[in-house]
Amino acid sequence: MKKRFIALFIGIISVLGLQAQIVNPVSWKFSQKKISSEEIELTFSAIIEQGWHMYSQFTPDGGPIATTINFEESDNFEIVGKAIESPKPQEHMDDVFGVKVKYFDNEAVFTQKVKVLKTGEIKIVGSIDYQVCRDGQCSMFDQEFEFDNKSESKISEASHSENSEENESLIWFFIASFGAGLLAVIMPCVFPMIPMTVSFFMHSDANKAKAKAKALFFALSIIGIFTIFGIVISMFLGPGFSNWLSTNWVPNLFFFIIFMVFAASFFGAFEIVLPSWLVNKSDSQADKGGYVGAFFMAFTLVLVSFSCTAPIIGSLLVEAAQGSVLRPAIGMFGFSLAMALPFGFFAFFPSKLGNLPKSGGWLNSVKVVLGFIEIALGFKFLMVIDQTYHLGILDREIYIAIWIVVFALMGLYLLGKIRFAHDSELKHIGVGRLALVIATFTFVVYLIPGMWGAPLKALAGYMPPQETIDFDINRIVRNHAKEIMNSGVSIGGNSAKTNENCEEPKYADFLHLPHGLEGYFDMDQAMKCAQALNKPLFVDFTGHGCVNCREMEQTVWGDPRVLKILKEEYVIVALYVDDKTKLPEDEWYVSTYDGKKKKTLAKKNADLQIEYFRSNAQPNYILLDNKGEKANFQNDILAPARGHNLNVDAFVKFLETGVENFKKRNKK
Repeated sequence: MKKRFIALFIGIISVLGLQAQIVNPVSWKFSQKKISSEEIELTFSAIIEQGWHMYSQFTPDGGPIATTINFEESDNFEIVGKAIESPKPQEHMDDVFGVKVKYFDNEAVFTQKVKVLKTGEIKIVGSIDYQVCRDGQCSMFDQEFEFDNKSESKISEASHSENSEENESLIWFFIASFGAGLLAVIMPCVFPMIPMTVSFFMHSDANKAKAKAKALFFALSIIGIFTIFGIVISMFLGPGFSNWLSTNWVPNLFFFIIFMVFAASFFGAFEIVLPSWLVNKSDSQADKGGYVGAFFMAFTLVLVSFSCTAPIIGSLLVEAAQGSVLRPAIGMFGFSLAMALPFGFFAFFPSKLGNLPKSGGWLNSVKVVLGFIEIALGFKFLMVIDQTYHLGILDREIYIAIWIVVFALMGLYLLGKIRFAHDSELKHIGVGRLALVIATFTFVVYLIPGMWGAPLKALAGYMPPQETIDFDINRIVRNHAKEIMNSGVSIGGNSAKTNENCEEPKYADFLHLPHGLEGYFDMDQAMKCAQALNKPLFVDFTGHGCVNCREMEQTVWGDPRVLKILKEEYVIVALYVDDKTKLPEDEWYVSTYDGKKKKTLAKKNADLQIEYFRSNAQPNYILLDNKGEKANFQNDILAPARGHNLNVDAFVKFLETGVENFKKRNKK
């Protein structure tokens, strides 16, 4: 069971950044053949999706779960020996499990002889336990089977999505989801909610018992709303809703306003209280009012967190859309429970400060500092609107300028140069406050070079893309060098002049790749160019509002080794799943996945990712052969897909593996 937990936890963590979880990459076919009057031969054939591998029946202690064929006991037959495996399994040292393992790629066949002990019709019933892994993501499944000896030969197929998920350990799935929820707390849309929570419960009751009760109610509300919200979306709205919530202007504007309202409250403009009719209705209603406020805080947290925890939530929704409801419910419960714990703790902590001064002193200073932080972080939601709708208002230098001003003002406030109405006079500053002042102004100085194109890698996920900056020194130098070299237009870094089959990229007037890379924003165009240049595709499922995408582009793509391979070996296609650009009417189509008409670039790309790559998390990097048949995309994948992982060496190896496999497949 410990091994099951480790594999499940790795899988869930990979969902948070590496890739979305695929339901089950193995399908089964069962057949039987009569060898003699007393013996029959059972064949279990597994078809394994590209990039995944399934383990042999023979694995060492401490290794992965071995494939095991289990037969229900019966007096009608007996098993003859151990099942024979074919083809011969591959062997390698597994870094995850730390042992040498045997595994199968593409297919595995297990042949088992059975001796019939009684005449007449008998049934042979059992199940196959097996584990599949790819790139550190592992899942366990349980496939049932049933044979009878009535016919000479019998072939049947087993659907890999009907029974296996129901039999997978829900307990361990819950524990793994819980671990993922703890990690989600530090994500950019969730972490800023902590100061909002602290401030709200600073105004809690002087009665400690009531304050703690409301804090507990707040934590339970997070769990209840998150779980119910996830189930409702899974059953009625589908996986596209999480994308809408994180990219549409309506929720993002709402989130921005919420952050600004709280910031204004922190600065002392007003107190956030419930409407008087709720408070004055009755004495009991007055107490209830506090609970309504706590519920509103929990509801706001759930909404905001949905906008950037989409990788794990989205994977659960995709799973639910394919028929599973129990697992998403369990996963959402574990995920929300983990998120509720730290917020519940911070709700309890300020409730103990109820007797401290409500204005002036250090407590008011904490609130004002939190107000400055809320202003800075709140602009992320406006950035998403600006990027997805191509408004061109909140470009990178404007965004950085706002942050410089906000944090400079915060530094001056900490020095006592700025005072708000409820602040006490600051006669001197302590060592701790001085340290915070130094840290704040150091951060301001760090931001300033970003106005002229410095990458600011530490803040990559919070900033608009580098390409939106007007005066980028790096880009100016790069373009000047191109003019001097006069090397012509290139696609995917090809130094030769563009092949006539490589068209001018669609949407290049408002979509751009980082670091001066050139490529496409439409899969069909990219595929044609890849075929013309005889190169593989680097498929980047990304989004304007994707924090992890920007971090990967700045931290990993910016490495010279990565840039060299991308430029020279691949045709790049960036597919934005949140771009609101409307497609020409002749490009509209009805999805075979959900039966809905796709009219925008976002919906087209998201549908492509879900239908053909079984994922809706971003970033999602896929190395693809240039065969061009969408129905065979799963077979054309050159290496296991990757997502948010800042290990540059691993990413280089990922790209090199794709190139090697492409050359092997296309040897003439």
